[in-house]
Amino acid sequence: MYTIIGVIPSDDVLWRRASVVVPIGQWSEPLFWNRGVGMGMRVVGKLRSGTTTRQAQSELDGIAAALAHEYPVENKDKGIYAVSMREDLTGDVRTPLLVLLGAVGFVLLMACANVANLLLARATSRRRELAIRAALGAARGRVARQLLTESVLLAVFGAAAGLALAASLNGVLIAKITSQLPRAGQIHLDSSVLGFTVLLTLAASVLFGAAPAFRGARADVNDALKESVRGTTSRHRLLPALVVVEVALGLVLTASAGLMIRTMSQLWSVNPGFDPQNVLTFGIAGSPAVHGTPTAVRNGFAQTMEELRHVPGVKAVSVLFGGLPMDGDSELPYWVEGRPKPAEQSQMDLALFYAVDPAYLDVMRIPLLRGRFITQHDNEKTPCAAAVDEEFVHRAFANEDPLGQHINFELLPMKCEIVGVVGHIKHWGLDADATAKVRSQLYLSARQLPDAVMDLASTNSDWVVRTSADPNAVAPALKQAVGRVSGNMVMFGEQSMRDVISNSLSARRFTRLLLGSFAILALALAAVGIYGVVSYTTTQATQEIGVRMALGADRGMVLRSVLEGAMMMALAGIIAGAISALAAMRVMKDLLFGVSATDPLTFGAVALLLAIVTLVASYIPALRATKVDPIVALRYE
Repeated sequence: MYTIIGVIPSDDVLWRRASVVVPIGQWSEPLFWNRGVGMGMRVVGKLRSGTTTRQAQSELDGIAAALAHEYPVENKDKGIYAVSMREDLTGDVRTPLLVLLGAVGFVLLMACANVANLLLARATSRRRELAIRAALGAARGRVARQLLTESVLLAVFGAAAGLALAASLNGVLIAKITSQLPRAGQIHLDSSVLGFTVLLTLAASVLFGAAPAFRGARADVNDALKESVRGTTSRHRLLPALVVVEVALGLVLTASAGLMIRTMSQLWSVNPGFDPQNVLTFGIAGSPAVHGTPTAVRNGFAQTMEELRHVPGVKAVSVLFGGLPMDGDSELPYWVEGRPKPAEQSQMDLALFYAVDPAYLDVMRIPLLRGRFITQHDNEKTPCAAAVDEEFVHRAFANEDPLGQHINFELLPMKCEIVGVVGHIKHWGLDADATAKVRSQLYLSARQLPDAVMDLASTNSDWVVRTSADPNAVAPALKQAVGRVSGNMVMFGEQSMRDVISNSLSARRFTRLLLGSFAILALALAAVGIYGVVSYTTTQATQEIGVRMALGADRGMVLRSVLEGAMMMALAGIIAGAISALAAMRVMKDLLFGVSATDPLTFGAVALLLAIVTLVASYIPALRATKVDPIVALRYE
């Protein structure tokens, strides 16, 4: 019994979803204090001021060496690994965050290019006005300052609107990525975000507003005054250049999103080795006093299993000790009977172990390849039976029949006969299992675990249940069933196996979500930029179009001419973007699975999409150009 002495903030990452924190020195579990078992632990410490992680690692290496000298059997080849908490909490999402930072930068550049296009077009259209002001005595510096001020004001209003939108959508976005990003709930708008936004706004407005401002201020007074208001022929080569940049950046972002979409599609098509559909997993916590003796513990688990099995909608149920696939692991060193026993435990092969009920195969739908699985007859009164997976067979019995072979476990006083071979499950994840160091898997009967571990097993156990419908809908009835077994037992942490798999891909899902959003925004910005430039250039070319139509050009020729000009800008942007993307995709290679960073199908689809966007965005200005009346246009000559 414990006395509550305080309340701490909830932190699922730091406390590993624990609800109660107790002194480790008061834990009387013998297995934890047995060096030979090696349960291991996670230690959190605060470094002295000025001490680096590398220096701390050096000291820990010395401590590990001293322990190995004092306990040569238990601590040989055992180490202590130091890592900064920041790296521990964000290590899985560091690369995605860097990719997304680049994506944000690209979107910002596209927005700035659009604004620069707008300001250049506006400055060009105001050449006559600015020339008149210069003729009346306005200095070029004053005109430049006015145009730059307009640019800053435009940026400030845009930043204010952006902050307001961010504040309104912050809660929605955080709720969307809470399960995909460590400590996402702590993300909020504060003074640092406000300050960064202000600085970025000023820098962008000055940088991208400078060219339009100085161009407008340096306009030739005589040439500008000769131009009519409608008939100005001034063009600026920077306008199409900025469109090319926008299309290139849009291709990089859209291709990145496309590669992540294909990656997720490839991952979800991978067979995990079991059927996650309609499977619920959860834990049951209880005091050791709930069951008592090892025999009572075994009987208590049987009673709990029977109660859960009769819940409406439940098709099969099993207890699970060891590690839930894709969410934890437990490894056992072993050696094969009849072969020389390795001198040290560190020299033994390792296997992931699962102590389960005979119904486990029915719950997970893991295929039985040879022999049999454990049955109800495999209990504490019969010789130990084990089923192994095909990876275990490949590693330990490459040229032998595994059935009937015996394996010994170093940490558990057990010798088990292999009675069956089952399929391999991707325990370490859909994408990481093939490169894991420990892939062999074995299954034991939970009832045949030694008496010494039953006390520990009674305090916390994992369960898997197959249901006939939505597993989450059955969870309340399962909780009631656990309560009927004992009021001292609590069911917690329920989640479907599909959610477990989804959570194992959280970093990629997070990247796909935001890259996809940025890609849509990039396409919209590219469309706006193309529309604006094509619309402006066709307006500026009104006289030219009128002359061509007066000389016999039909509307189809004018339409093709405008569209060809837009497509040439898009083609240049696609080529530049493809070259840039080939270099940028190196950063994403660790996030991809089953698809190359230079996948031609993705790049081809993205290029086609950008071409369609260009056609759609330029069609309206092109159509408007075909409606030019030659007589009206030539009247301004």
